[in-house]
Amino acid sequence: MSGEQAETSGGKNRGVLFGLFGVILIILGGLNTMLSWRGGFAILPFHTMLIGAGLLLCVVGAIRRHGRF
Repeated sequence: MSGEQAETSGGKNRGVLFGLFGVILIILGGLNTMLSWRGGFAILPFHTMLIGAGLLLCVVGAIRRHGRF
């Protein structure tokens, strides 16, 4: 009985790390973009790629957390 509870409780945290890392990348990319825009510098594609990678990781984390794949 305790083995079944451990398996079900461990499955809920499966995609949390991906989602958390994705949120960190989104915040970092957003801050870099806003500071570059406010400072009058050109917005580099690297900053938008950070946001895109963060969104991708959030989606992967959500899919893994809900157990669809």
